[in-house]
Amino acid sequence: MQKNIILEDRCKELVVELGLGTSDDIVSAEPLAGGVASDIAVVDLGDHRICVKFALAKLKVAEDWFAPVHRNKAEYHWLRTAAEISPDTALKLLGRSEVQNGFAMEYLDGENIYLWKAALLQAQPDNGEAAAVGAVIGQIHAASAISGFDTSPFENRDDFHALRLEPYLRFTATRHPALADHLNGMADSLYASHQVLVHGDVSPKNILFRADKPVILDAECATMGDASFDVAFCLNHLLLKAVHMPALRQNLLAAVESFWRAYSAHINWETPEALEARVSALLPMLMLARIDGKSPVEYLSDQSRQQVRDLAAPLIENPVTRLSALTQYLDAKLEGTDL
Repeated sequence: MQKNIILEDRCKELVVELGLGTSDDIVSAEPLAGGVASDIAVVDLGDHRICVKFALAKLKVAEDWFAPVHRNKAEYHWLRTAAEISPDTALKLLGRSEVQNGFAMEYLDGENIYLWKAALLQAQPDNGEAAAVGAVIGQIHAASAISGFDTSPFENRDDFHALRLEPYLRFTATRHPALADHLNGMADSLYASHQVLVHGDVSPKNILFRADKPVILDAECATMGDASFDVAFCLNHLLLKAVHMPALRQNLLAAVESFWRAYSAHINWETPEALEARVSALLPMLMLARIDGKSPVEYLSDQSRQQVRDLAAPLIENPVTRLSALTQYLDAKLEGTDL
């Protein structure tokens, strides 16, 4: 209860500071579940509702995981940049507070709004979601690779390290010493890259669909970095769900190919083959990281977790260079599995 009171007070302060209303205008401020890195609430202002978000210094996971709260600023800039590049897939931003490290945005709700993760886990028919997300991420990467793009709001490699490289790759390396050189080497390479604007958390849990258009949220990890991270991070969720839901394996593996086809059409900063090779090398590392890193996936059984370890390790030691080769390998290994 105390936490809700504190969050409600912060919401009131933010609404007033941004000129969105008075404290008396707030009918309620209810926390939204699901995130580990921020406090998020829907604020009822009587005639309409808005969403507010505040970054947390300590993330809500079992392991100790700390990150700077000013990442909220990078997220706001990413959302604004994405809206400029792909306005039909963006939400309306309502303002940000430097003092509170929080911002306000429109609240998406209604019959034509759905969460991509929920659709996947409920085995909903494919409506082209993977391709739609791949196309939008490709557009954003391509626009940010053009000369003259303002990178100044996204010089956040140390934040990206704290939020992604350390909890995923480096921490996992401590759990798998035999693979540590591969995992730490990849972390070093990703840290050094500065090629495109990386979202850092392209996950079905962060993607709402409004009709047939994806709205990508939760860009707290935004930085200039390696394009392979966004692609692999998203595709990793499809691969893990292919383990979790054997009956849908073929559809989910096909979605990986659909994402890549839509995304790769926009690559203008390097050859598609070079990027695909890095994605293929990073993917099994992220698979393993979602089992033994600081943010383990919640829906896999112990048996499935061990299976992911067994699948990922050989691909980390001897990576393939094509996504088709990776999906074919996984399909063959998963054939006949019923977990």
